[in-house]
Amino acid sequence: MSGVESSLAVMFAMGALAMSALGAVVLAWAAQRRTAALERRAATLEATNEQLQDQVWELRESEERYRSLIEGQDDLILRRDGFGRLTYVNEAFAAMADRPRETLLGTTYAIPAVETQHREPRQDGSLSYDQAIEAGPGLRWVSWIQTPVRNARGETEIQAVGRDVTDRRRAEGALAEARARAEAGSEAKSRFLATVSHEIRTPLNGVLGMADLLMGTRIDAEQTTYVQAVKTSGQALLSIIDEILDFSKIEAGKLELSYEPFDLTALVEGTVELLAPRAQGKGVEIASYIGATVPRRLMGDAARMRQVLTNLAGNAVKFTDAGGIGLRVTAAPGGMVRFEIADTGVGIPADRIGRIFEEFEQADGSASSRHGGTGLGLAISRRLVAGMGGELTVASTPGEGSTFAFALPFKAVSDGSQPMTQAVLDGRSVLVVSRSPYEAPFLARRLSDAGATARTIGDPLRAQEILEAERPGVLIVDGAIGEDDARTLAAAAKANGVTTRIVLLSPFERRAFGPPGAAGFDAYLVKPVREHSLAARLSPQAEASPERAEAMPQDGRPQAPQALSVLLAEDNEINALLATRLLQRNGATVTLARNGIEAVARFQACVDGEIPDFDLVLMDVRMPGLDGHEAVRRIREIEAAHGRTRLRIVALTANAFEEDRRLAIASGMDDTLAKPIDEAGLVAALGGTMTAARVA
Repeated sequence: MSGVESSLAVMFAMGALAMSALGAVVLAWAAQRRTAALERRAATLEATNEQLQDQVWELRESEERYRSLIEGQDDLILRRDGFGRLTYVNEAFAAMADRPRETLLGTTYAIPAVETQHREPRQDGSLSYDQAIEAGPGLRWVSWIQTPVRNARGETEIQAVGRDVTDRRRAEGALAEARARAEAGSEAKSRFLATVSHEIRTPLNGVLGMADLLMGTRIDAEQTTYVQAVKTSGQALLSIIDEILDFSKIEAGKLELSYEPFDLTALVEGTVELLAPRAQGKGVEIASYIGATVPRRLMGDAARMRQVLTNLAGNAVKFTDAGGIGLRVTAAPGGMVRFEIADTGVGIPADRIGRIFEEFEQADGSASSRHGGTGLGLAISRRLVAGMGGELTVASTPGEGSTFAFALPFKAVSDGSQPMTQAVLDGRSVLVVSRSPYEAPFLARRLSDAGATARTIGDPLRAQEILEAERPGVLIVDGAIGEDDARTLAAAAKANGVTTRIVLLSPFERRAFGPPGAAGFDAYLVKPVREHSLAARLSPQAEASPERAEAMPQDGRPQAPQALSVLLAEDNEINALLATRLLQRNGATVTLARNGIEAVARFQACVDGEIPDFDLVLMDVRMPGLDGHEAVRRIREIEAAHGRTRLRIVALTANAFEEDRRLAIASGMDDTLAKPIDEAGLVAALGGTMTAARVA
């Protein structure tokens, strides 16, 4: 081997040793890195293990809290798997089942149910129902809620939570029983009131009717006073009965409101005219005004509206000794119609305003009160107004008067009727001389609404100066200013060329005033002044007649059609005598039937041609043997069998309930006439018979 070769061999040997050493270093470095990585991983695993142990501990603690919370509940809690086996029950369920909890798990046990009610599925998939179960403590009611849930393995189970509602069910049962007893008591009270109403109204019909008949005979002034006292007392008793009956119907929720077209002007003016004699007898006025923008035909219950207005205005008359009472009707926002009844009476003390609408309360509740009454009128009125969609309120100042007001949502009925037209009064100048608090202002507003220029003056001397200076076209003088002043003003008006001179007179003033023409007037109007009467007096056509006045009946009695043949079915002798005399006084001939059987026999005799036909049947509802309803049914059957024209039959009833009227109509009656019978109602029945005959 040469030297070169030896050197190369040494160099290769040394390279190999170097490479071997480098490999050892690399291996050592790699081992060190693996060791460090393992140590880091071990540390990470140890930290993760500690976190997991903490979470497990927290979960166990949460589970224990949840378990203790569940076990502490009084509610029954259980879970069932898809096969209906119990997978969990709490102690409350085990106690209700009266079994150890361990023996229940894995079974399909259910506490025996006596009754299950009200299974009601919910939107979330749960189900609720009440169940009566035979448990260890006895019969219990449980209200269950079932909900689908998932267990730890992701399987669907049904969880049921039940609450013991036995006490609630017992309370509900007691309440239902009490309600049933109350309803039965209310029904019994209604029947009692209907019976008492009939039994009281029947003799009261005789008392009032005979008083009316006696008033029409030749009796002296002293006897007239006594008879009038009897009639007034009877009417007061009737009013009390009506109020008690109305209140009992409202309290029982049996009051029904009709929905029919009615004439607002006739309703308002009729109410005022009804109360005018009582007000004028006390020396106070009563007047009404309906705004020009208020519809004259409305849909609603006219009878109940009249009752409310009569109650409120009647109270105003009762508590007003000077001044007057005004009933104002105006349009209110939202299509409402507002009613205001104002007076200049004693007013209501501030401490009683909040109580006057309560039952049996009065504005003057002292033992020395001189006004009387049941204290039901305002309570009834408030409930009627509320039933029609309004609220009755009051504003009052003691010593100055009160104003009761309410607004109702009436629907207008268009029939072309209008208040006073501007074509009649447009441009006319009217001077009204009056000190009245309501009639004069209302009169001026009516005239202004109709296009006139109206001015109201309370001082006669000042009015005379205006007549001389301005010479208005129309002079209207209130007779209450005194006859001398009225005559003076009439003369001054005539001297200054006033062509229309009208005096306002109440019936009391009319008798004392004498002929209006002799006092210098060419016409008079009766107070309270009616809208159409005012328009008629001021129309151009009215100026042609020298003395124009409203027709005033001589004896106050309505006039009836003549020569009607009436079959009267009435078992009460006094009421039969009364109705017979009233019918005869109005020109009818009367055939009396003492009961329903006799009434049917009389009608059959007409059909057989044995006696002349009747124009009208007045049928008492309650009669022995055969009542009025069944008698009418038999009469209608006879009519149908023989093809006869329907005979008009009007029920005579002492029952004042609306359901009694509906029952009468359903049995075949054409109308009803309530007892006590008044002559106006009887004449209206006769008039309806004539109208029906003309139509037929």
